[in-house]
Formats: sequence, structure tokens, C-alpha cells
Amino acid sequence: MRRKSGARAFFFAVAYIMTEPKSANDLKGKQGLRRLINATRYSMQGIRAALQHEAAFREEFFLALLLIPLALLLPISVLEKVVLIESTLLVPFAEIINSAIEACIDRLGNEIHPLAGRAKDMGSAAVFFALVMAGIAWVFIAGPAIFEYFL
Repeated sequence: MRRKSGARAFFFAVAYIMTEPKSANDLKGKQGLRRLINATRYSMQGIRAALQHEAAFREEFFLALLLIPLALLLPISVLEKVVLIESTLLVPFAEIINSAIEACIDRLGNEIHPLAGRAKDMGSAAVFFALVMAGIAWVFIAGPAIFEYFL
């Protein structure tokens, strides 16, 4: 019997580790590397689902993909670059939390309930605050640097 090459063996080991759980009990009590691999897979599934099903998340995600390199290229301090990047990433973060809240509320039923409306409105408010914070950071940090470039 022939042995698998190192690269092939690694690929099959990763494929085995990344297999889907068969039941909810398979998700409980994992530790160490297995827990980290599972958590990473679930995070990627969440991002993929948000990109697939949430138009607002898609827009904010792709805007972040444009703004983060711009922040890195601007002639500003490292701390200012960090503030721009973090404020930019806060927007899709808030949007994905808002989408999760909305999905949970929608899962419970279609009937109109004041608490469901309040939860959805509060999630939307979180996105609004994230957008305002990012806007303020970009206007007051990136704005002068961009303005100076065009003078």
C-alpha cells in the first residue's frame, strides 16, 4: 500500500477535521484546536450567510474592503489608521448583529409584537450609531489628509 504524500495527507487531515457535525451533541464540550477550528468554520458560515442574504451587510462589507486599504495608504499616524479601520469594521459588525437579531425574531413568528419591534429597532439603532461613529472618524481623520492631498 502506497503512503500519501505530505501535502495530500495534510489536506485529508484538514478535510476530516472540518467535517460537519452529525448532531448538536457533537458541538458540545470541544476544547483546544478542535474548538478553534469549529469556531472559525461557524464564523465563516455566518459571514457567508450574511453576504448571501443581507443586502445591507454586502454593501457595508464591500465598502469596508475599499476603505481599509485607503486608510492604510493615507499619510496619517498608525493610531489614526487603527481608528479608521476599527470604526470601519464596526459597521459590518453591528449590521451582522442586527441581522442575527432580526433572524431570531422572524424565526419566532410573523405576528406583530411590541417587543419584537423594539428589538429590531434597537438593532437598527446600533447600526446607525456605528455608521455615525465611522463617519465622524473618516471626516475628522481622513478628511484633512485627503483635502491636503488635493491642494
